[in-house]
Amino acid sequence: MDSRLLLSLCLWLISPVLLAEPLSYSRDIQPIFSKNCVACHACYDAPCQLNLGSAEGVGRGAHKLPVYDGIRTQAQATTRLFLDAHASEAWRRKDFFSVLDGQGSQAALLARMLKLGHQAPLTTNAKLPDELDISIKRDNQCPLPEEFDDYARNNPMAGMPFAVTGLSAADYDTLQRWLAQGAPLDQHMRVPSIAERKQIAAWEALLNAPGAREALVARWLYEHLFLAHLHFDEGESGHFFQLVRSRTPSGQPLDIIATRRPNDDPGSQFYYRLRPVQGVIVHKTHITYGLSEKKLARVRELFFSGDWQVDALPGYGLQRRANPFETFAAIPAQARYQFMLDNAEYFVRTFIRGPVCRGQIATDVIRDNFWVIFQSPEQDLYIKDADYRQQATPLLAMPGQIDEIIDLPLLWRNYRNKRNLYEALRKQRYAEAPAPSWSHIWAGNDNALLSIFRQHDSASVRKGLIGEMPQTLWWMDYPLLERTYYQLVVNFDVFGNVSHQAQTRLYFDLIRNGAEVNFLRLMPADSRKAYLSDWYQHSGKLKLWLDYESIDHNTPTALRLQGSDPKQDFLHRLQERYGSLNVRPDPINRCSGAHCHRQGIDPDLQRAEQSLSRLAAKPAAALRVIEQLPEATLLRIELANGQREVYSLLRNRAHSNVAFMYGEALRYQPGLDTLTVYPGVLSSYPNFIFNLEGEAVPEFVAALEQARDAAAFEKVVERWGIRRSHPDFWFYFHDLATHIRETEPLEAGILDMNRYQNL
Repeated sequence: MDSRLLLSLCLWLISPVLLAEPLSYSRDIQPIFSKNCVACHACYDAPCQLNLGSAEGVGRGAHKLPVYDGIRTQAQATTRLFLDAHASEAWRRKDFFSVLDGQGSQAALLARMLKLGHQAPLTTNAKLPDELDISIKRDNQCPLPEEFDDYARNNPMAGMPFAVTGLSAADYDTLQRWLAQGAPLDQHMRVPSIAERKQIAAWEALLNAPGAREALVARWLYEHLFLAHLHFDEGESGHFFQLVRSRTPSGQPLDIIATRRPNDDPGSQFYYRLRPVQGVIVHKTHITYGLSEKKLARVRELFFSGDWQVDALPGYGLQRRANPFETFAAIPAQARYQFMLDNAEYFVRTFIRGPVCRGQIATDVIRDNFWVIFQSPEQDLYIKDADYRQQATPLLAMPGQIDEIIDLPLLWRNYRNKRNLYEALRKQRYAEAPAPSWSHIWAGNDNALLSIFRQHDSASVRKGLIGEMPQTLWWMDYPLLERTYYQLVVNFDVFGNVSHQAQTRLYFDLIRNGAEVNFLRLMPADSRKAYLSDWYQHSGKLKLWLDYESIDHNTPTALRLQGSDPKQDFLHRLQERYGSLNVRPDPINRCSGAHCHRQGIDPDLQRAEQSLSRLAAKPAAALRVIEQLPEATLLRIELANGQREVYSLLRNRAHSNVAFMYGEALRYQPGLDTLTVYPGVLSSYPNFIFNLEGEAVPEFVAALEQARDAAAFEKVVERWGIRRSHPDFWFYFHDLATHIRETEPLEAGILDMNRYQNL
């Protein structure tokens, strides 16, 4: 026998893995992670900071400390992927440990985690054991390699993927073979296309143009777009870009300046640059913003058509961060506000769906469903009245720049008092101005009407008026919109300590109150007290006395609203007057006739929606199953023609008030909870999925109507529910993202399953 053939045979007998074709991370491994792991292991809330959406994240490894920690007394070092360090050696210096490296005879930590999960398969479509904690607040132990044996012994059900249908045999074998081969990492880097490079050059030229005016506008634009996933007209599918500051100019390799906040001092000469977003796109961080030649022309029109001047460029000190109204005072306020209004959904999405809105204490400052409208720039005194603007600007500073815990009470009191002085000034000056009319409500484009939904510890925003008539509305002017953006996006430090996070939350409470009170100016003067009392019931009245400026009970409105409930009349007229801007009419939740479904859709879907409308906008006292439903349920309906539609069933919890940081459960009014039923995926965080055929919808709805306790609801789950242990869980879960890709391609991304419940 030929000696080479004999050697090959011996090697095959000893270790087939050694002769196996080398696996490619980008081709063979990332798709498995994307299918089975990224739904949990992405972004800041990835367990153990293990981000499996890219080779960089996998190579970075895991960390003992969580990013989201509302009680830490000291700010934490930032650990932002693709920003704060590069390559595994740099991450090791930041206390990340490898999940890929074996130790002696021990396999890699990831291999052992996968094996632990593979050895303990879940019972098909059954509830998980009660002792298995799957909550987002669970204590993730994040064992080091030398701690794994104890971890496995104490947590036999905590292998990977965690508490969900495991890997297929083929995927498990592929991952283990890759790990046995040394887990080689090749990164498939996105690069701009020729058309994208041309547009990047145009935007970078604008942002880095010489001149003081140009530099100040560029800084303002950067601070307002740094969080965006930017995309271009005629850009490549799946290509998004991020605006960064680099030490190097256009045309040279990036050398990013990784400051803690976007308005921190860059410390050296820098240039604004656009870089491709790398890694798997996940929906919860995918906040899109389009760039185009038309948008470029709009920026020039808004910011450079006047003859305003800049005497001196502002610095980056504490006061500059705390008060952007002073920092950017030279830029016409009209231009700043109009830019934000043009893209209002983006800006509201940054603070409703951005890093700040994770966790119940962060989101309980807002109600579960409400609508947002905006004040017309032509009727905004901050924009039109220079004397008022000069008086108001010093009062608009925001807290959070100083995070010493001992200073928290004094800081809070000082900023609250400033805000209330501003509210008193505002009330006085608007009382002297023309009474608000319909022309005072901005109607420039389809960003004018927004709907916001909160799901306990997350939130989302969409264009259009979705859901039942809400209890509250926000009417935002420029100072309200800009302060909200700076407080919750620019100045918010997700790695900050408890003092910083408390200041952020407490001041946002004042902003919400300001937006509500501004809306009351549209109501008849004699009705305002009753509405405010309804919004701030019980303990809320104490907050009205302690922290909020009193409202104007006297100045009339120019709106001639009718009936005993003028707010309801306003809501009806809003829909009528702004119908052409309402991109999402909602006959399911606001049915005004016999046909409670969308027009022009498949007849089977019309019948399904007619049935589903029986669940919408009813109080839980009448529809008891609401007490059993999670915050965000997704309903997948399969039609006879092979198509399917997806609906969101959002539970809207009623509260006596939302004025306090703690004790939310004490303010629940469960009998007043309702459901919003709407086509599409209205949350990044599905809590549960039901799947059924279209012809079964009436039976499904009837079963929900009759389910008056947990036992009856469990029968509904057993028949139509997709539990975490369902053998096809990942198909149904990812089909939600597929639906987004089919209906709104630019918004598509992998959804998060950290909140998927054990029903």
